[in-house]
Amino acid sequence: MTIPAEHQATLLVVDDMIENIEILNNALCDRYRILFATNGLEALAVVQEQSPDLILLDVIMPGMDGRQVCKQLKQNPLTREIPVIFVTAKDQEEDEEIGLHLGAVDYLTKPVRPGIVKLRVGIHLELKRYRDYLARLSMTDGLTGIANRRCFDEFLETQWLHTVRSEAALSLILADVDHFKAYNDHYGHVAGDRCLQVVATTLANGLTRRTDLAARYGGEEFACVLLGTHHAGALVIAERLRQRVASLRLDHARSPKHSFVTVSMGVATLEPDQHVSPQALIEKADQHLYQAKQMGRNRIVGNQ
Repeated sequence: MTIPAEHQATLLVVDDMIENIEILNNALCDRYRILFATNGLEALAVVQEQSPDLILLDVIMPGMDGRQVCKQLKQNPLTREIPVIFVTAKDQEEDEEIGLHLGAVDYLTKPVRPGIVKLRVGIHLELKRYRDYLARLSMTDGLTGIANRRCFDEFLETQWLHTVRSEAALSLILADVDHFKAYNDHYGHVAGDRCLQVVATTLANGLTRRTDLAARYGGEEFACVLLGTHHAGALVIAERLRQRVASLRLDHARSPKHSFVTVSMGVATLEPDQHVSPQALIEKADQHLYQAKQMGRNRIVGNQ
C-alpha cells in the first residue's frame, strides 16, 4: 500500500553506483520519499538542505567514503540524531563494529534483500519517532507547554553554530513579567501559574516563523531566539510581543504603575563567530532587560 506523500518519512540513499540506488528506491519508494546522492560531499549537502529522517549510506565510495560522512554527521549537533544505516558489500565483523562505533544504527550487506531492508528501515524509523517523542517531553516546560530552559540552551547552541557557518545575524529577546511577585502574593499561586501560561502562549504565538523559538527561561522570565534577524527587525518583533501581552489586559491590582500585566524586554543581536560564545548574547540581552526594568518597566531596551 502506497502511503500519501504528506505522511511519508524522507530517506536519503547514498551510493556511487546508480544501479544500487535504483534497487533501494524500488524497494522503498511506495512507503517513503527518497532522496539520493552519489558521493559523500553531495550527501552532506543534501542532509543540510533536506534533513532526512534516515540515511542509507554506502561505505566504499571514491573520495569521501561512508565512514567519513558518518563521522561528520555525528559531530554536527544539527545532524547527529539522524539514524545512519551502512550498506556495504563487506561482510566482516570488524567492519560492522567500526561502523557501529562511528554511530551507525545498523549494517546491511549487499546484495540487499528488499524485504529485510523494509523491515530494518521501518524499525529504525519507529525507534527514531519514539526518541523524538521523549526528546520533546524533556524539552517542554511542564507548566506553560512551551520550550524549557534545556531546550533553549541547546537550541541557542545549535543555531549559533549554524549562524557561524552562514554568517547570519542572531537575535535574542529576554522578557520578564513585571512585578510578578506582587501578582502572586495578591492573586495566589494558581492564578500566577495561569498568568504565566497565558503570557507564554501569547509570546509563542507572536513568533510567526518556524525557525524562531519561544522558551521559558526561568521563573517569570521568557526568551525568544530569532534566527537570521538583524537588530532593527528584532526590536520590531519585541514591540509587537510587548503590545500583545499588554492587550490581554490581565488584571494586576498590585502593579505600582499599571492596572494590568505587562512585560519588560531586553533585546540583543550579534554576528556570531567562532571566537565568541552564545553566552555573550545572553549577557547583552540580560543587561538590556535590567535597564528596561530600571527605567520603569513595560518597555524595551535594545541599544546596540
